[in-house]
Amino acid sequence: MSGKRVYLYDSTLRDGAQTQGVDFSTADKTAIAHELDRLGIDYIEGGWPGANPTDDAFFAEAPVLTRARLTAFGMTRRAGRSAANDPGLQALLVPSARVVTMVGKTWDFQVSVALGITLPENLKMIADSVAHIRPRVDEVIFDAEHFFDGYKANPDYALSCVRTAYEAGVRWVVLCDTNGGILPHEVEAIVEAVTLVVPGSHLGIHCHNDSDNAVANSLAAVRAGVRQVQGTLNGLGERCGNANLVSIIPNLILKMGFETGVSASDLTTLTHVSRALDERLNRAPDRHAPYVGESAFAHKGGLHVSAVEKDPRCYEHIAPELVGNRRHIVVSDQAGRSNILARFREIGFDIDPDDAKIGGLIEEVKRREYNGYAYDGAEASFELLARRVLEGLPERFRVHSFRVIDERRWNSRNELITLSEATIKVEVDGESLMTVAEGNGPVSALDAALRKVLIPVFPQLADLRLVDYKVRILDPKAATAAVTRVMIESADGHGERWATVGVSANVIDASFNALHDSITYKLLRDGARQG
Repeated sequence: MSGKRVYLYDSTLRDGAQTQGVDFSTADKTAIAHELDRLGIDYIEGGWPGANPTDDAFFAEAPVLTRARLTAFGMTRRAGRSAANDPGLQALLVPSARVVTMVGKTWDFQVSVALGITLPENLKMIADSVAHIRPRVDEVIFDAEHFFDGYKANPDYALSCVRTAYEAGVRWVVLCDTNGGILPHEVEAIVEAVTLVVPGSHLGIHCHNDSDNAVANSLAAVRAGVRQVQGTLNGLGERCGNANLVSIIPNLILKMGFETGVSASDLTTLTHVSRALDERLNRAPDRHAPYVGESAFAHKGGLHVSAVEKDPRCYEHIAPELVGNRRHIVVSDQAGRSNILARFREIGFDIDPDDAKIGGLIEEVKRREYNGYAYDGAEASFELLARRVLEGLPERFRVHSFRVIDERRWNSRNELITLSEATIKVEVDGESLMTVAEGNGPVSALDAALRKVLIPVFPQLADLRLVDYKVRILDPKAATAAVTRVMIESADGHGERWATVGVSANVIDASFNALHDSITYKLLRDGARQG
């Protein structure tokens, strides 16, 4: 085995499911497992057989993996039971998982207080459990729970636990920072000590992020000799999360020169995999996430843009394409001509750099941002503005008027309800149309009414949906008369996302402007005919 090969172990389907607000279905777990398999992860921890119906259903109809090894997670036998007569241990022997990961105590405090047993008995539990499971599967992995806290409290006992597991026949001994409080320099020193007992080729690292050091701790452990790294997609996990594999993988490959199961081609799908998880969880991706965030390679200052245009290394630590991301040129009131031209190239808008209209566009952007618009987070609205100013923009439809009514009343079951109803008059192809629709709030009603009248003419709008909606008061001193800015993020069935902005003293009007831009941008991008 090459000393430069690091094995990747993903625990999203179990550790990630412990995240507050995350509740995976069996279908979710299957879909995520397939994404991880395609990425090139070596081990996919499917869950804890026998712990809940979802995990049982997942293992009963486990996905067919082509590259990864499906792993079942559980714990060592209980005190007072033999390994053969422990139902929890037996439950780990599911036919679909040929690798078993068992967690066991390695901190003397936990052994005495949490388990209430003697230190020698805990060692016997580890040895018995491994001896029972090892002949029945391909690999056994031992997760040394609370190892770093245990090592600092009683290094001899912590080392005796991992030595016992290794000598019993486990493939990997994984050192766990379960409380997430260890620091990188401590990890490196402790791992080096452990390698004198268990060789690094059989050591792994499992870090939680309570001190915001999980990624750094994982990389420090690799430097010290471990060759398996455990983590989750996007750092999901209880409390502050687990080590984020989306950051660890490119750091290992691009920064540290290690080999993994993720090839250079696989690495270009990393951004997709990260965002696919967020999409499945119905949450907006972190724009500022390293490597894969929408803002990870965004440039706003004009001087920065000029430098990046000459040589990306000036302000980019890697080429964004290596991880499937892209450079993003932000347009704002700080933007100069270089930002505008770079953004045009990004969207494929061909214009003469010396065109006098560009200066006018820059001034228009600055004027609008002074009045409350923000184009650095609403790229779709900027593109529409630029096309209107520089070349004229086809008008696909024209909204003559709209009216929104909110009604709050008691229904027949004596329940207090609020209903929103929107009436809208639209002209398409010279034909005037009117429709009425209800929604969960005024913006939802407006969206429903617009799409009700437009989808028969423009069927490509059927997969358009609003995924985020933000309102900001720009002048708090004006109280309810203040100007408001509305940002809407939209998505479609192709996995594309875009943001639009609207500004008005009336929040409904601001919302409509952002919604109108969103629909117009979708029609422009999809090449809809002029209405």
